[in-house]
Amino acid sequence: MALPQAKLDATEARLSGVTRPDGAAWSNAARDAALARVRNAGLPHRRDEYWKYTNPETLVQADAPEAALFQSDDTPIFNGIDRLKIVFVDGVFDAEASDDLSLEGVKIERLSDAASVDIHWAKDLYGVLEERGQTPVARPLAALNTALATDGVVIHVTGKVSKPVNLIYHHRSTSSDAILHHVIKMDPGAEMTVLENGPAAARFNKVMEVEVADGARFHHVRAQGRDHERRAATHVFTRLAEESVFKSFTLTANGVLTRNECIIELTGDNAKAHVAGACVGDGDFLHDDTVFITHDAVNCESRQVFKKVLRNGARGVFQGKILVKPGAQKTDGYQISQSLLLDGDSEFDAKPELEIYADDVACSHGSTSGAIDEEGLFYLRARGVPRDIATNLLTLAFLAEAVEEIEDDGLRDEIVGRLEGWLERRRG
Repeated sequence: MALPQAKLDATEARLSGVTRPDGAAWSNAARDAALARVRNAGLPHRRDEYWKYTNPETLVQADAPEAALFQSDDTPIFNGIDRLKIVFVDGVFDAEASDDLSLEGVKIERLSDAASVDIHWAKDLYGVLEERGQTPVARPLAALNTALATDGVVIHVTGKVSKPVNLIYHHRSTSSDAILHHVIKMDPGAEMTVLENGPAAARFNKVMEVEVADGARFHHVRAQGRDHERRAATHVFTRLAEESVFKSFTLTANGVLTRNECIIELTGDNAKAHVAGACVGDGDFLHDDTVFITHDAVNCESRQVFKKVLRNGARGVFQGKILVKPGAQKTDGYQISQSLLLDGDSEFDAKPELEIYADDVACSHGSTSGAIDEEGLFYLRARGVPRDIATNLLTLAFLAEAVEEIEDDGLRDEIVGRLEGWLERRRG
């Protein structure tokens, strides 16, 4: 079917003048196939079903909108945690600011280096999970990333890694347009934590592909913000084998537009996937979580827990789907999306979905939106707690279910501290 003219024009305008990166034969083939997917689907348009709540115009236009650099006196998040730091500045690896990329149980390389080698394990993963994630919903921004990304990391995890790997993104140019692609391969029984933080660029397109083998465990915690003018579209694609575990949590504060997509396939029996997010937005802010989880094995568990706190006209979006394929018996799928609207100008749009083709399952979804709990507020006020502090306490309690999805106590405390700081700055 021919693309509508508006989508065709937007797609060709974005690709005009773009040069596909050159590398080894396998990486060139993967990028060419991704470009074909972009042209076949067209870049997203507001009329597309999965973009009807979020206008993608600034994410697909030829040039990135400018974004002022954000100055903060805060200590960078995760600074108090022993970790291996990998730094990118406006989408380019910064070797001087990064730690030595050697750590027991894991091998880390730059994408540009891996993609130029004729024989490399990344051949079997680069763009593979992204391509699988294009069905049944097209995700052309992810395909665009696979086609054009020149930087990122490829990580092969062979054992239990002693400390987290921290991907740190700095925004130094008001017109930067960064595209990063990370590939992570978890061997059987391996375990690793990946941290991400920083604004990255004026416009940021990131893909992370994660293959989790039998019995492996992957933990992911990221913090997006607090710069006010950034735009970002991120995708996490993961495939879980037997008895494997995938857990991902995202904290988002501020930004003009953030679209986080998570596409998960549970293909091995007894696998677990938990994805959660806490979002705090103020003013000219739109935050979109779009999740698609496919159960294709027996006795698997998935959880989606998303909480958004919005004020001064901020908007939040949640689109979450659980697909249970035939034969995926004893599936346990849980999905909850909730928003706390701190004024009458803010908005929350939710689209929860279940599609089930097995008969021995326990799946549920729910979505609610409302104002601060006046009864709880009265209780605290009656005991001498000022209104603004009481509001903050109730807000933290509202976000707690999502934050509790973080398994590591130290990382959980770090995220709670950031939330407290955001709320404190906005008291009154």
